[in-house]
Amino acid sequence: MEKKYKKLSASRITISELMLPSHTNFSGKIHGGYILMLMDQIAFAAASRYSGMYCVTASVDTVDFLNPIEVGELVTMKASVNYVGKSSMVVGIRVTSENIQTGNIKHCNSSYFTMVAKDENGNNSAVPRPEITSLEEVRRFHNAIKRIHLKREKDHHEENFDHTTTDAFQALVDMNIKISLKG
Repeated sequence: MEKKYKKLSASRITISELMLPSHTNFSGKIHGGYILMLMDQIAFAAASRYSGMYCVTASVDTVDFLNPIEVGELVTMKASVNYVGKSSMVVGIRVTSENIQTGNIKHCNSSYFTMVAKDENGNNSAVPRPEITSLEEVRRFHNAIKRIHLKREKDHHEENFDHTTTDAFQALVDMNIKISLKG
């Protein structure tokens, strides 16, 4: 059986949306949850465009909100599939906001969404193998592999960490934490 390849560049999507007062939180800035919803939508679109299938969000890597977004700013999100597994894809997303009066552009956050392709029965479905066509795509693919390995190491450490040892309790005491365990 011949393997099917698809260019990663086929997944690239850009969306822009003007931020309205209805998108604000209690401090008058654009609500982070609203931005996350838009990020999830563009991750779905990029993964579905690449795979040709319905995709679901499996995980979201760290989202650091670097700069607040103001009402009236134009938010632009750029997304592309950076890594492809058997049925999963890592979609990189970059969020910027522009003050459309001054032209000032801020980097607001970047994140990585792991999306999984599903068939009509809801089972994981194989996606095309990637065809890499630029050095930037090579860099992104390798960075995704590095993040995947680091996450596995972190998960392994958390699974095997014994929180009942004397050293574990002493580390908490050293952080000026009072421990009052019952029973």
